[in-house]
Amino acid sequence: MPDERRDTPSPRANWPVRRFRLGEEPAPHLAHSTTPEQRVAMMWRLALDAWATSGRPLPTYTRAETPMRRLSLRSADGA
Repeated sequence: MPDERRDTPSPRANWPVRRFRLGEEPAPHLAHSTTPEQRVAMMWRLALDAWATSGRPLPTYTRAETPMRRLSLRSADGA
């Protein structure tokens, strides 16, 4: 019996492929193809997936209670 997986073309067969030398890859330009709202939505999905993977519950604190540390740009870039 022939392997059906080999007889059926993969949907990936038509994916565009680009090849770059390591370190010479172009930076993604999501700003050219998405809105800020869409980029936040992408980040939110990743954040939810990361919390789910950690096995920890999603925090329920308010934005005002969010643990954070504020740095000035001068101290952040080492100047």
